[in-house]
Amino acid sequence: MTFGFRHISSIVSVVLQLLDLVKPLLIGVILALIFNVPMSFFERYLRTKPRLRNKSRPLAICLALILVFGIFLGVTVLVVPEVVKAVKLIVQITGGGLEQLAQMETDSALANTTAGQYLERIDIDWLGLKTQMEEWVKARSGALVNQVVGAAGSLAGGVISFSIGLIFAIYILSGKERLKRQASRVLHAWLPRKFGDSLIHVASVCSRTFRLFIAGQATEAIILGTLCMIGMLILRIPYAPMIGALVGVTALIPIVGAFIGTIVGAIMILTVNPFKAFVFVVFLLILQQIEGNMIYPKVVGSKINLPAIWVLAAVTIGGNLGGPIGMLLGVSAASAAYALLKEATAEREKSNFHS
Repeated sequence: MTFGFRHISSIVSVVLQLLDLVKPLLIGVILALIFNVPMSFFERYLRTKPRLRNKSRPLAICLALILVFGIFLGVTVLVVPEVVKAVKLIVQITGGGLEQLAQMETDSALANTTAGQYLERIDIDWLGLKTQMEEWVKARSGALVNQVVGAAGSLAGGVISFSIGLIFAIYILSGKERLKRQASRVLHAWLPRKFGDSLIHVASVCSRTFRLFIAGQATEAIILGTLCMIGMLILRIPYAPMIGALVGVTALIPIVGAFIGTIVGAIMILTVNPFKAFVFVVFLLILQQIEGNMIYPKVVGSKINLPAIWVLAAVTIGGNLGGPIGMLLGVSAASAAYALLKEATAEREKSNFHS
């Protein structure tokens, strides 16, 4: 124990190096867990068709890949260009507004008005502020370009790791029953029976919890995105289908996802109609309250049965470790740990009671 504490930094470094070596395989396992949810649904449906029964597994894998990647790619292609245009337009509008304020200060006709006197008392260099804003945007743009160039190598490595992980995930999905039997045989052959059974039970609980969480989260995201689009159409807010899809996709990330969708959607609407942007924010905040107190507990909460404090802790820790994917996996991991802890506590109380 003392040796471990004294060399904790070296141990952590070795663990991180080992994780980096098996990173593509870990990515493959995570992708297999995610794709397994839609794949199982498609496979059950295809097996009801006599002509497709023998090809149900490869067809289900292809459909799952097309569905997941198609959704994220479609939303990215639709939303990202519009967000870039919206930010550029906001910068242009802000710069034009500062120029108008500077002209109002020097306009003799407005000098005697209430607005002119108020602007004179403020004593702000509007043109200087505009210049500073433009310089800040240019500096940030240059820094962003440098970051993009510097990250090109790591991006290429990430693409390679993701590609290897995707291939590994496809192999896992194509033979998941065989892999499960082989893992069970290895555990029973090399580990004590009781310990091996415990590991198999833990893996089973984790797999079931993750499947239920992903299914519930996807259902909740579809409901939220659809309600958002319908509400925006009723209120005549622009970009209703696009922002509805964005809100639905970002809602896959627990807690913070809806706020990301709100901010991005508000920026897009702001360039068209600022008042509508305000209406959108108010509407979505109300919708999130309804979703968080009525829809989410019934759709997702009943499946994973995880207290809110655990969800918040899982999202915080998972986000710090792995970003959005870490948030998604963190909640399901916390749910599995919560279920296992409840089981272990019940067993411990039962043994203490009998003793």
